[in-house]
Amino acid sequence: MDLSFFAVFCALLLGFADHSSAADRKISPENLLVITAATEETDGFLRFMRTAKEFNYTVKVLGLGEEWKGGDVARTVGGGQKVRWLKNELLKHASKEDLIILFVDSYDVIFASGPKELLRKFGQMGHRVVFSAEGFCWPDQRLAPKYPPVHHGKRYLNSGGFIGYAPDLYNIVNQWKLKDNDDDQLFYTRIYLDKEQRSRFNMTLDHRSQLIQNLNGAIEEVVLKFEKARVRARNVAYDTLPVIIHGNGPTKLQLNYLGNYVPTAWTYEHGCGNCDDDLLYFNDVPDEEMPIVHIGVFIEQPTPFMEEFLERLATLNYPHTRLRLFIHNNVVYHEKHIEQFFVRHRSLFPSAKIVGPEENMHQGEARTLAVEACKKDPNCDYYFSIDADVALINPDILRILIEENKPVIAPMLSRHGKLWCNFWGALSPEGFYSRSEDYIDIVQGKRVGLWNVPYLTQVYLIQGSILRSRLKAVNLYQQDGMDPDMAFCRSVRDQGVFMFVSNRDEFGRLISTNNYNTSRLYPDMWQIFDNPTDWKEKYIHENYSKIFEEGENVVEEPCPDVYWFPAFSERMCDELVETMEDYNGWSNGQHKDERLSGGYENVPTVDIHMNQIQFEKEWLKFLKEYITPVTEKLYPGYYPKAKAVMNFVVRYRPDEQPFLRPHHDSSTFTINIALNSKGKDYQGGGCRFLRYDCNVEAPRKGWSFMHPGRLTHYHEGLPTTQGTRYIMVSFVDP
Repeated sequence: MDLSFFAVFCALLLGFADHSSAADRKISPENLLVITAATEETDGFLRFMRTAKEFNYTVKVLGLGEEWKGGDVARTVGGGQKVRWLKNELLKHASKEDLIILFVDSYDVIFASGPKELLRKFGQMGHRVVFSAEGFCWPDQRLAPKYPPVHHGKRYLNSGGFIGYAPDLYNIVNQWKLKDNDDDQLFYTRIYLDKEQRSRFNMTLDHRSQLIQNLNGAIEEVVLKFEKARVRARNVAYDTLPVIIHGNGPTKLQLNYLGNYVPTAWTYEHGCGNCDDDLLYFNDVPDEEMPIVHIGVFIEQPTPFMEEFLERLATLNYPHTRLRLFIHNNVVYHEKHIEQFFVRHRSLFPSAKIVGPEENMHQGEARTLAVEACKKDPNCDYYFSIDADVALINPDILRILIEENKPVIAPMLSRHGKLWCNFWGALSPEGFYSRSEDYIDIVQGKRVGLWNVPYLTQVYLIQGSILRSRLKAVNLYQQDGMDPDMAFCRSVRDQGVFMFVSNRDEFGRLISTNNYNTSRLYPDMWQIFDNPTDWKEKYIHENYSKIFEEGENVVEEPCPDVYWFPAFSERMCDELVETMEDYNGWSNGQHKDERLSGGYENVPTVDIHMNQIQFEKEWLKFLKEYITPVTEKLYPGYYPKAKAVMNFVVRYRPDEQPFLRPHHDSSTFTINIALNSKGKDYQGGGCRFLRYDCNVEAPRKGWSFMHPGRLTHYHEGLPTTQGTRYIMVSFVDP
């Protein structure tokens, strides 16, 4: 090898090593200072600071507590005040040759990685000043042709994030001679487009989002990348992992979505990483010192299970002396429920305000009236809004939501067996529903945590301090062309206030109001399809589930192969009887019966068929859901079809039809449910199984007999000697 060539080669290597070591020395994390601007500690600012702290960035905040004079940058040009602040700050660092400054916005920025990765990537770019890049030429599109051509990556400068050596950045911002409301991005753009200055400061743009990812125009390029106990945002267009994510322009909601995960807000390994940050605790707080909560209740359409909804207000595990109740009822049908509620519980809510249907108040006005009461009351710590189609089964809900210490927070609720929920994970460009990638996992509880979302409805808690500050001058519920919920969420979003939904606890469910017919005497009875859980709680016997529990011995066998078990609640029994009497279409107990396809009944009774009151399909659903499982347990090997043509309520009276002659039933098996009480409502009655010479003379209200219908269980109805006896009979699998 030529010795001269070898000497040159070694010199180059040594020079490269010296340059590398110098670069490494200059780009150590100790020589990095992050500077940001913020006039107030918004939710976005607090999120920014939390991610900065997580990676141990040193952050200097400019402008806190000052008045913002930089214009409405969310809607038009502006932001020059940030340059003025930065100019004054960098004057302190202008001579620090080794100091690297990272300037980023704060309200819409999060860190995805730490200083070492940031500085390593910055060093590898080989420039002294690097601005972030985006796909739009803002604010002056006429400047687009003047940009240097870019073959792979984003072409245009974005001023929401840039990094460089302190002397260079000082010399750039020292050129600022404009007003606070002039545009900062245009200022930096003109310097970058000046070829001489671009060369002087050795400036470039982060074309492929290696350092900073601007989301505007790039949402489709960015996906979550789940690493071990950590989450990154990955740019799939350039296969890069940006260190900083900037939700510039109209991409704040997408940043909120990413911020639900990045960097450790939620991971597969540890679940929610920040759910327990900043919690409030009230375990040792006496009742008289608990926060005061204004509760706004809104009954805007006929709603099933209203009595149960109101009763849950009285059973909240919260000192009622600290609650202030407002009810807007827009439904005449529900006036009786509210009246009955206050007969029972007026002492719990002595100062309750009720706005009834006679006042003809639009719900937007009513919601405004309720929230304004909290705004105007300096003692109001929280405002809790709840619609009547919310079934809250967790009495601790107020304590739980208050302890989460969020500006606006809702319990996650969904309709039974459906994905219909009280939050949206994303919005369409038009501002309506769009399903986020994680929506189903959140609703189904596969991902548990606190989720920053763009839309809440039906039930939520707002901090009173937020109402009297960030939301003070905002009309929350009344905007032209928008329903109150849409108006509320948009108003809150526009003020930069985060809304959270929690699925950390089981809170309850949503009630479906779609098929609620208040022309019926007891319309809740028909809700077995639309609201099956609420129907079960109201109408199924409280001990029914014990039938399937080992060691409970709830089921009795008073006669061979005749089983006796709890089926209906007292409420179901009473409402079914009253419904039949209100209908009053009792048959005459004669053999001729036009209700039957053949027109003839061999063993007639005084009865009303379920199809006469349009309850047939609901009854068959009851058989399938509640009788079939019992049958399979008690008669092993038989699998019922749960079909029944004859479903009817029988009425026995001494002066009408006191008994029923011996007979077989036209069924594989029969159920016979007692709808009222012997000794209280009637005397006598019962059933005798002739083959076994076995009588059951004291049937319990709500309990059902189940016995074979044909061949073996020849039986008769024993005479009712006084009062009126009602039973519900079904011939199953004829």
